Amino acid sequence: MKFKPYSDTPTHLSRRRFVQGLACAGIVTAADAILPRSLLAAARPSLGSGAMPVLKGTEFSLSIGESIVNFTGVARPAITVNNSLPSPVLRWKEGDTVNLRVSNDLPVGSIHGDHTSIHWHGIILPANMDGVPGLSFDGIARGESYHYRFEVNQSGTYWYHSHSGYQEQGGLYGPIIIDPIKPHPFSFDREHIVFLSDWTDMDPAQLMRRLKKRSDYDNYSKRTVADFFRDVERDGLGYTVDDRKAWGKMRMTPTDLSDVNANTYTYLMNGCTTLANWNGIFVPGEKVLLRFINGSAMTYFDVRIPGLKMTVVAADGQYVHPVSVDEFRIAAAETFDVLVEPSGQDAFTVFAQDSGRTGYVAGTLAVRPGLRAPIPELDPRPLLSMADMGHDHDMSGGDHSMHGAPVEPAAPAAAGTSEHAGHAMGAMGAMAGMVSHPASETNNPLVDMQTMSPTHKLDDPGIGLRGNDREVLTYSQLKSLFEDPDGREPSREIELHLTGHMEKFAWSFNGVKFAQAEPLRLNYGERVRIVLVNDTMMSHPIHLHGLWSDVEDADGNFMVRKHTVDMPPGSKRSYRVRADALGRWAYHCHLFYHMESGMFREVRVEESA
Repeated sequence: MKFKPYSDTPTHLSRRRFVQGLACAGIVTAADAILPRSLLAAARPSLGSGAMPVLKGTEFSLSIGESIVNFTGVARPAITVNNSLPSPVLRWKEGDTVNLRVSNDLPVGSIHGDHTSIHWHGIILPANMDGVPGLSFDGIARGESYHYRFEVNQSGTYWYHSHSGYQEQGGLYGPIIIDPIKPHPFSFDREHIVFLSDWTDMDPAQLMRRLKKRSDYDNYSKRTVADFFRDVERDGLGYTVDDRKAWGKMRMTPTDLSDVNANTYTYLMNGCTTLANWNGIFVPGEKVLLRFINGSAMTYFDVRIPGLKMTVVAADGQYVHPVSVDEFRIAAAETFDVLVEPSGQDAFTVFAQDSGRTGYVAGTLAVRPGLRAPIPELDPRPLLSMADMGHDHDMSGGDHSMHGAPVEPAAPAAAGTSEHAGHAMGAMGAMAGMVSHPASETNNPLVDMQTMSPTHKLDDPGIGLRGNDREVLTYSQLKSLFEDPDGREPSREIELHLTGHMEKFAWSFNGVKFAQAEPLRLNYGERVRIVLVNDTMMSHPIHLHGLWSDVEDADGNFMVRKHTVDMPPGSKRSYRVRADALGRWAYHCHLFYHMESGMFREVRVEESA
């Protein structure tokens, strides 16, 4: 099905906005825009290596505008920074004070709106520098600029993106690398950034409208009659019928692993398609540091380099005890630094497939530009199970659908208490291992399921990664090189449930969308424990702005410091937060369209009365 183009040849873009020399990044010249697709595709692999521009120092001038890009043979307008997609690499140094003057040069009539912003993801800074319109500041109007100024008090791999409208999906994202004051706790000879993203030729607002009308549009792999008979042969008639009944009651499908996938998206590596073949150069025998950043809007990537072990040395910019793996899953907004030692062949494929196995992007580590190594086939399509969603105790019994009359949201918790309402779920809730749910979820038309027996799943590599004969990273293997930086026991606990309705494409915390939700209030200096329970069949990467999330193990011991915490379906995970930054902060799912649909809260850190 062809979508209606929102602009065949965008006339509002002047010739100066057609950028030269970044063909691998999809940014094209006026001549490129009219090339036949076959000629464009044939030429693309020879045009550049996908090297992103790098800006260093303490003074930065960033111009947000539009450029024409072509990743699919169709020219489209993207939102760019300094005419680059991804946006330029910003290289800072720990301890420096950086000045970033960001100007809004979007053209009149732009599909990307007339205001813009930049959020520095994972960077600890004053609230008015965080870049979230409506919380941090008013945003940057067309023709105006904003001066971001803050001290850099951390090091590692991070990234930045817009927090205005649909601009993040439209291309406004880029890497941040912060060099440490002290030497790294590991050695390496060279480094490469591997920035993963997803691109759509659709107007991102149009894609949102489609999700609201048909949330399963990209689910091309629904189970068939042939699948039923295959499952009967393998699992028996009774089990298969019960399984189909359970899924039918929830009006869901076990193949619905991602809302938007490669049926809509083109996956990019450093702004390059697989055909364009991003190259990272190495000399045999070197140690190479690869800084992986998932800057996608909606995609979980499973990453491996066939023929090479990867040693994970940092997560979300923070050093961890080294872990040797063959593969890792990286949620939207997460970063992982890995060391590799390529030798024995001239080229190795860097392979990132989406978690639903609908597509991939690949680049190459090579001894010279232009080389390729074999690209592996996509792994088999995974299926969700009742156990994945915390319903393994009762696959055939009970109606897990929560459709019914709307209810008033529960009153916000008083200071010093948990937001968890303690609402019992009757006889089912009393069963051993069951979890109770907030009253605001009951008879809520925005909640179509609830997990009954969530687990931490810290040892679980993830759906589609179990038993694949590869060593896959799990959260339980991530151990910070430092002890708990605070050391205090939390004085209180806040429990939040991640909720949604698949058919309505409505997402929320505790069944309450952002527009109706009260802020979460933290007292300045206090230590709190946040417990998240995923009541949905989707994974959600949860990001708290301005504050670190110190993830705990199943026994409540400090495990790893992160800025984005992945929450698989049916999981329950906790982390400690020290409220050491005054102000208003965003707290949300980093799947872009989930955030836009309501899985967003405001966190206020305030002086105690």
